[in-house]
Amino acid sequence: MRDHFEVRRGDAAGRIGRLSVPRAGVTVETPALMPVVNPNIRTIPPRELESEFGAEILITNSYIVHSTDDLRERAVEEGLHDLLGFDGAIVTDSGSFQLAEYGEIDVTTREILDFQHEIGSDVGTPIDIPTPPDVGRERAERELEQTEAALRDAEAADTGEMLVNAPVQGSTYPDLREAAAGRADATDLDVFPVGAVVPLMNSYRYAEMIDVVAAAKRGLGRDAPVHLFGAGHPMMFALAVAAGCDLFDSAAYAIYARDDRYLTVRGTEHLEDLEYFPCSCAVCAAHDPEELRGYGDEERERLLGEHNLHVSFAETRRVKQAIRSGNLLELVESRARSHPAMLDGYRALLDHADQLEREDPISKGSFFYLSEESARRPEVRRHHERVTRLNPEGEVLLTEGGIPSGDAYDAAWRVVPPFGPFPRALSETYPLTAEVPDRSDRRAQEAAAEGVRELVEANPGTEFVLAHDDWPASALARVPDRVAIETLGGGR
Repeated sequence: MRDHFEVRRGDAAGRIGRLSVPRAGVTVETPALMPVVNPNIRTIPPRELESEFGAEILITNSYIVHSTDDLRERAVEEGLHDLLGFDGAIVTDSGSFQLAEYGEIDVTTREILDFQHEIGSDVGTPIDIPTPPDVGRERAERELEQTEAALRDAEAADTGEMLVNAPVQGSTYPDLREAAAGRADATDLDVFPVGAVVPLMNSYRYAEMIDVVAAAKRGLGRDAPVHLFGAGHPMMFALAVAAGCDLFDSAAYAIYARDDRYLTVRGTEHLEDLEYFPCSCAVCAAHDPEELRGYGDEERERLLGEHNLHVSFAETRRVKQAIRSGNLLELVESRARSHPAMLDGYRALLDHADQLEREDPISKGSFFYLSEESARRPEVRRHHERVTRLNPEGEVLLTEGGIPSGDAYDAAWRVVPPFGPFPRALSETYPLTAEVPDRSDRRAQEAAAEGVRELVEANPGTEFVLAHDDWPASALARVPDRVAIETLGGGR
């Protein structure tokens, strides 16, 4: 049991947690955004990340420090916290990115972990092999073996109170990711980054990214904090958190600012295309786009970087509140409508509804049916499973209408798409208190029919009559043949 990470609240696979970082003497609330700080280029000084934006944790590259003479000397003499001017927790990457980009680095896992420990890193990283998407399986397996050898080296190293990352690799092979995560979880390492997903995000392959994360989560225990490497755009924070990620590192705030790009939760805008700022952060409240375009390069980059951080931290807080309010999936759904690739990602997330259901709270504050995707949420799946535990007897009416007059039936249950049938006494229990549209769609009706089917199959000795409100043939085809069908307002 990892005692440095505690899950406090959850929704879907998302969770609010407490990550204790003993070397820094701080506890970081997750989900947490870790701004990436390039030791040579500081768009926003790290001290301001802490004081102005509330950053509790950041990430920098120990290989750059190690490879730059003056930085290395200062880091050894002053310590990393004084070098950067940051009092919170500092995570250090190892040089794996440089290895992937340039094919060779002049340091080993033992050496870089020793260096990270020497300069005062709070969370260190071994040299894993970030295998890109779509490579052949043989290469993915070979490079995964190298990563796992690095994890063994990391496990054997004397790192004191420094937490150590155990990256999970495996390219776009879910079985390799799941197996790698299981082996990483079996080590005594501390934080579990899902690596080499940046190429997927850069090419808007969010569905495949979700499949990779879901596979890694299947191999990890619930006490394993998960870091999604390179997930820097606020548009996808809610989606990644709902899949079970706890930490994100973002260089996007600075990289995009350098290119005059302006982040929003719906995507990225170019400063030259904006006439109005759709934001009320300190930067946008004090400037308009024309004014910002008039600044020199350095000042414009700084102000855009500040805006990009404001919107990123605001979205992080919004995700946390959604978890606390029990409406994280509603937030995911609203973000999914910002880009077709995000919608693909949300649909991929719902492909793993059974996996989400195992962590999703039994009772929450609300369920809003917002689109056909809502019919596939884990709450619907759970209701279908739970209703099979009930044992109605005699002849039971399942109806979208009201209670029938007379004593024609032994019981009359409600039917509400997408949940399907339930006793009226449960109407005020979650999720049957859901807000659903009056005009039900085909997917909701098909999901309700699945609920009917599961109830009927669990009770072979009970007679059922279904009174539906104009369900399509695709929904009625899911209802067992032995169920008598009525159309509300019509006959059998």
